[in-house]
Amino acid sequence: MHVRAYNYWVSLLNGRPCPLIESLDPAGIADFGPNSVLLDFTGGQDDAEIRFLGHALREESGTDSSIVRLSQVPSRSLLSRLTDHYLQIIANRAPIGFEAEFVGHRGFPMLYRGILMPFSSDGEAIDYLYGVINWKEVVDASVQSQLAAELTEARRTSAPRRTPALATATAWADGPSAPIAPSTPTTPAAKPAPTLAEQLVATRRTIEAAPASPEALATAYDFLVASDRDAAGYAAMLAGAGLTVDPRAPVETLVRLLFGTPHEGHARLLARANRAGVGEGEFAEWIERTGARPAATPNVVVPVAPGDEPYVVLLARAVDAGSVEIIGRVQADAAFVETALRDLGY
Repeated sequence: MHVRAYNYWVSLLNGRPCPLIESLDPAGIADFGPNSVLLDFTGGQDDAEIRFLGHALREESGTDSSIVRLSQVPSRSLLSRLTDHYLQIIANRAPIGFEAEFVGHRGFPMLYRGILMPFSSDGEAIDYLYGVINWKEVVDASVQSQLAAELTEARRTSAPRRTPALATATAWADGPSAPIAPSTPTTPAAKPAPTLAEQLVATRRTIEAAPASPEALATAYDFLVASDRDAAGYAAMLAGAGLTVDPRAPVETLVRLLFGTPHEGHARLLARANRAGVGEGEFAEWIERTGARPAATPNVVVPVAPGDEPYVVLLARAVDAGSVEIIGRVQADAAFVETALRDLGY
């Protein structure tokens, strides 16, 4: 189904890099229209409007006509699996295909495959996305094995040839206006590494499930390492989210992108691990080895003598097991302050 949807998208190009939204009529597509959704981003990227939702996808997601915004999509619905990928399309300006397995709102494992395709209102801006998805519900181990075999065979015999549209994209064909090569049986290639946008989606899912868990911090750190490798893709994500980087605390911006709100303790810990040269997938072991943990309490503002320096050193006296008494400000040179900042994870 997603291959036919891609062919349809290509047929609407008419020499443009992206089809015009006026050429799309999802309600009139009998083949995959019931399994599709049209998102309108003309009002901004934060909360797109759902312009069309096919009856099959609406029924599976357990939604009704009251669902008109992206923020209203149920978190464990199949529709959320589709809309989670919208940042990839906006960043890459090309169709993105995806497939995965998850446990739906009825409690059954589901295998799904879909595609999101960009559309434009003026031929330049990517302000509409059209998605098509199909799925199979796994009811027992034997059926799950059968579905896995079918997916493997489908990838081998009918999936279109993929080449990157941009350095970070996982797009289909040689470009949005290139002809599609006939499907021929080939030896399955190794699964490509996830793009930064795909990693963002996976990281946010982990964080949403358990924001304060070690797994959430570990996946956030892996995303930090990946963002260093793909600076251009990361910059596009920040621009799309309306975020700007503070040069004095760049990791705080990344934490805000992932967690949705500032978490200064998380930012310090991730920055400290990054300066220590912790590699991707090594964060949990580093935490175990060093005993490092994010700050459990917020910063406290106390009155001190004024000064021009951005940081000051304070001397405190331990009062009991959980409290200290600030005695006063200590004069310290820049080298001492820099060492203290590194020890605290700044």
